[in-house]
This record gives sequence, C-alpha cells and structure tokens, in this order.
Amino acid sequence: MDVLSRLIFGGYAADFAALSASGEQFYTELEYVAKLSSEELRDFSSLANDNHVLVRALQVLEQAAIKTGNERITGWCQEALTAERNRAQYAASILAPICSVLESAGAKVAVIKSLDHWPDLGSDLDLYTTGSPRTIRQVMRNKFGAEEEARSWGDRLAHKWNFKVPGLPESVEIHVRNLGQTGEQTILAQRVVARRLKKSIHGLTFYVPAPEERVLISTLQRMYRHFYFRLCDMADFAMLLRNNAIDFVELRSAAMAGRIWPGVANFLLLVSEYAKQYGSPVRISHEVLAAAPFPEMRVQVGGNFLRIPKGPAAGLYRSQLVGAGIHGDLRAALRLSMLPPLAVSAFVAYHITGSDKGVW
Repeated sequence: MDVLSRLIFGGYAADFAALSASGEQFYTELEYVAKLSSEELRDFSSLANDNHVLVRALQVLEQAAIKTGNERITGWCQEALTAERNRAQYAASILAPICSVLESAGAKVAVIKSLDHWPDLGSDLDLYTTGSPRTIRQVMRNKFGAEEEARSWGDRLAHKWNFKVPGLPESVEIHVRNLGQTGEQTILAQRVVARRLKKSIHGLTFYVPAPEERVLISTLQRMYRHFYFRLCDMADFAMLLRNNAIDFVELRSAAMAGRIWPGVANFLLLVSEYAKQYGSPVRISHEVLAAAPFPEMRVQVGGNFLRIPKGPAAGLYRSQLVGAGIHGDLRAALRLSMLPPLAVSAFVAYHITGSDKGVW
C-alpha cells in the first residue's frame, strides 16, 4: 500500500490524470516491484485493483521501467494496462445507453462513484435515479435483458437494486430516490440530480454529481457504512481539494441538512492528512478542521484497505441518529435505528456461514 501511495501521489499533476514526474523518481518503487515473483505481482495488481488505482499506478511504474530498460516489468505493466483499459472502456460503452434509455423513460440519472476514479473504474457501476422502481425494472429487463439480482435486507432499506446485464461483468447498482446505508437520506439524494454535471469519456457523455455531492456520497459510504477508505478515495478527493473545486459553504449547508457535517469534516481531514503524508499537501478551511469531532483520527492499513477506528465511527453514527431525532426527521431516525440489528445479523451470518449475503 505504501508503494502504491507513493506512485499515486508522486506521479501525477494536480488532476491526477497527467503524469508529472520522470521515471527516475520512482526507481525505489520499481526496484521493489521488480523483485516480486509472478505470484506476488498478481497480489500487487490485485491490491491496486481493489483500491481502484491500477491504471494510474501502473502508468507511473511503466514509465520508470521503460527508462531503466526493465523489459519484464514494462511488459507486465503494458499487458495489465491494456486489459484494464479495455474493461473500463467496454463498461462505459454499455453504461452510456443504459443512462440514455433511463433518461428517455423519465428517470433522471447520475453516475455516482464509478467514474470518480477514471481512468480507473470501480468493481461495479453505480447509478442514482429519480425514477420509480417500476420504471427502472422495466427498462433494465425489457431494453437490456438484465436479470435482477436477489435483494438483501440492506438493499431493501437502502432502496437499491442490482442488475446483471448480459455481456457485462460488472453489476449495475441503481439507487432509487434514496441514499445512505438505510436509505435515510432523501434531501441529499435530490441534490445529486438537481446539481449534476456532464462528464465526457471517450466520446461518451454522462451526468455525474457535483463535487459537493461527491463528498457527501463518499462520506456516507466511508464514514457511516464501510469504515474504510480505498486509496482511490484519497487520490480523488485530494485532487478536488488541490484544485479548489469544492464550495465549502454549499457543502456545509447540505451536510448540515443531512446531519452528517461532522462526518464530512473528518472525511476531508483524513484525506488531507494522508495526502500530506505522501508529500502532496492540500488545503481545507479552518471551519472544516474545527468541525471534525475526532481531529486525531487517522487511517491504518488493514487487509487491502485503509481502515478507520470503529469507536469514532460509532460516534458519528450516534450523532447522525440523534440529529435526525432532534430535527423531527422520524423517517430517517427510524431507518437509522435499524442499522445496529442489521449489523449484528450480518456479523452472525458471516461467522455461521462465512458470508453475510442476504443481510448486507
């Protein structure tokens, strides 16, 4: 993870798309990778893929390998990059008509999370839509021959559906009119489409959330659900911060409405601290720093991801639940109160069967 982080934060210009450093800067990282066995190279590639930075990391490594004449690593990088670029471009070519047909059916759409990492792509394709469940299911089934996957308890609470489209390895996950682990966020969800922007990829045009909604969506996912970051989260949001792309007044207003401003503040603080650790400092406002309830919180490598402490994460959940109650949002409070028993059920199911499928 340390090698990947150095490649990502040291190898790119402000937009994390254009290579900015010469290959000589990464001889240490190249030397490390060059010593890996074939099996260890697969593990390294898998780690990069799990963190949605495979393309960006290997582009830097490939440059260093070419400059030093390391044909083994050059060939390995080129083979992996070709496969991953083809996968991403094919997925985008299938996703574009899905979005177009949904729009034509009256279901406004934004691609959430999946395109934030481009030229890397996530492991599934996430959409948010204002359409009705009936419209979504009819379009996916009748226009694309998609098979609706079984929904877990968590899926039902979150008001989302997953579809397998013939010929597309990635699942298409569609969040319908709600966001959050328990579907508690409706006001924030409405902002995703209301403030969406256009993004062009290989001649294809998609609607994506504005930077402020990107922060809100990822905060809900990382600070209130999964309790870990992928390396792509650090790179993607460091890019937004470095480019001054976030309107903090707008962000705070929306986060306050969703009762997640403390989580947003700590989310951005974690990104800032991680970027600084790898020589890529970014600036966040003093107001954000002051709002972070756990200023000493830091991520730690655990498994294949960057884990956040469970204690502070539980504190953020409690503040969200209490805030919903204080503001009279009974729907959100009721849904959030169902999260602990759902988590316990998932824990028990995992330890009995080895899987939490059907729960989360």
